[in-house]
Amino acid sequence: MVEFIIRLSTDRYRTFLASTAILSVSATLGCVSLGSSANDGSSAPGPDYARLEKIYQARADSARMIVSDADADFMTGMVHHHAQALVMSALAPTNSSSAAIKTLTGRIINAQKDEISVMQRWLRERGRPVPQVGANASMTMDQDHSMHMPGMLSPQQIDSLTLAHNGEYDRLFLRYMIQHHNGAVTMVHELFATDGAAQDDFVFKLASDIQVDQITEVARMQKMLDELVRASPN
Repeated sequence: MVEFIIRLSTDRYRTFLASTAILSVSATLGCVSLGSSANDGSSAPGPDYARLEKIYQARADSARMIVSDADADFMTGMVHHHAQALVMSALAPTNSSSAAIKTLTGRIINAQKDEISVMQRWLRERGRPVPQVGANASMTMDQDHSMHMPGMLSPQQIDSLTLAHNGEYDRLFLRYMIQHHNGAVTMVHELFATDGAAQDDFVFKLASDIQVDQITEVARMQKMLDELVRASPN
């Protein structure tokens, strides 16, 4: 119910913005037309499209700099959150003997690397600090307060996953990644429940996509884990 209300409010807000934009452009067109008519005496002048483009771009640049702190915190936190998923998944080629797990981890790496790049660019364009994810993301993560975000693995859990191999790694990876994905879903819920957050269309769509993708992947991983447990209950 809360999420429905939030989305309904967001839809109404966007409808209002769209209506305002249309009125603004219409008014500008009228002003340009009247100005041209007064200057050259023509009866049906065309709008000055180059000038309108500059006005639009200036307004877009100005709007981009108006950033909700909740949105920026979400983007920053999710970069770190995704970085830990890369660390967990990068162990699969050496620690897992399962083709299915290697396929899953490869998909996670590709998707979350792309999302990290997108979130870093969003922060950079708005003049916010941009978390950098190096080749060894675990070293950066261990020293960061973001370790306390929902679903994040503790250093001890990361160590246990690093030392596990074959079936043990597969089971631990699935348990830990389910925990990790559920934490990301919680972060999205917290964003949507924050007043004034996710009004930015890009943030709203990205957060919504993350929520759907992670929920879908949790269901897939839970099924894989159940099958592994049945095959090797010990």
